[in-house]
Amino acid sequence: MAEGTERRVRHRILTLNNLSARGLERLPRERYEVGAEVAEPQAILVRSADMHSMQLPRTLLAVGRAGAGVNNIPVAALARRGIPVFNAPGANANAVKELVLAGLLLAARNICPAWAFARSLSGEDAAIDEAVEAGKKKFVGFELPGRTLGVVGLGAVGVEVANSALALGMKVLGYDPQITVQRAWQLSSSVEQALSLDDLFARADVVSVHVPLNAETRGLVSEQRLKLMRKGGLILNFARAPIVDEQAVIAALDAGRLRGYVCDFPSNALKDHPRVVALPHLGASTQEAEENCAIMVADTLREFLENGNVRNCVNYPEAVLPRVAGATRLAIANSNVPNMVGQISTCLASARLNIADLLNKSRGEYAYTLIDTDGAVSEDLLGTIRRIEGVLSARLV
Repeated sequence: MAEGTERRVRHRILTLNNLSARGLERLPRERYEVGAEVAEPQAILVRSADMHSMQLPRTLLAVGRAGAGVNNIPVAALARRGIPVFNAPGANANAVKELVLAGLLLAARNICPAWAFARSLSGEDAAIDEAVEAGKKKFVGFELPGRTLGVVGLGAVGVEVANSALALGMKVLGYDPQITVQRAWQLSSSVEQALSLDDLFARADVVSVHVPLNAETRGLVSEQRLKLMRKGGLILNFARAPIVDEQAVIAALDAGRLRGYVCDFPSNALKDHPRVVALPHLGASTQEAEENCAIMVADTLREFLENGNVRNCVNYPEAVLPRVAGATRLAIANSNVPNMVGQISTCLASARLNIADLLNKSRGEYAYTLIDTDGAVSEDLLGTIRRIEGVLSARLV
């Protein structure tokens, strides 16, 4: 570090995985120390590293995940400490959508077994030609127009998959009782709403799942729902492995009820099954997706550290407040209980500080408050606010 730079560095960020240089470039070196050996970090940037057994630094203010899923992060434990966890929703949506469509075409036209058959051929070209003509009937597939795709989960990826399938001539059913207004605007009006998951499975030739893994979605593709599908159906899973009941799928494949299963999660039970295409978790494995995820999470993290604003957060509400020029900003994470803002305001009033602007947002059992004051907040006053029962973290930004 150059002489004098250390005094200007305001934020230290620990990286647990290699991240795209284009993302890290969003964190100016004169203000950020970023690397795998950073001590006492205020933030952590992570891709796939498992943080569940990690001892979390006492200095930690935020965690940023360069991707969508956060199963490798102890989200609930961090929330209890007032630490937001950010992700990059939609940054890899196109990459995953393209792989889902590729998986659909691989299964529809039996590309993988056909390719394996072709690679196994030997002899003179004339003999190969004869074997091809005799063997190709085993790989007859189907075309997409007129077939029905059921999309479970209409977030960034699900919406793109649904819209693209329509463009390929498919009929599309969608199911997502928690679809956001933003995604609803992006979804084609030609996508038909399924009344329930059972309704979607009963009417679809192909089902593609695009939901996070949680207690409600674990085993969502179950034995009972597979029995509802038309014979010869396909299941596509590029979300998380446990969303699909693996043994139920294998049983349906072996019984001939299910035509194929395409997923991004190989296992011993799946990888050699003749009706399974199991890819090595390639969903977001494009240069563009890695760059997009790193850029998005770096920008989000920087906005939080420098201004206290919260976007793309999985455990705290979105809270964005333009700064009042010349004001002091307080950023407070707290339990979502009555009179928190009142108690904080009373502390500020006791110190004869006027509130220039205030924003309070809640999400489940947690809330987040941004306050701009017309005067400086002392360390003693900040300590008083931190001691309020229910305040989980408080800092001057």
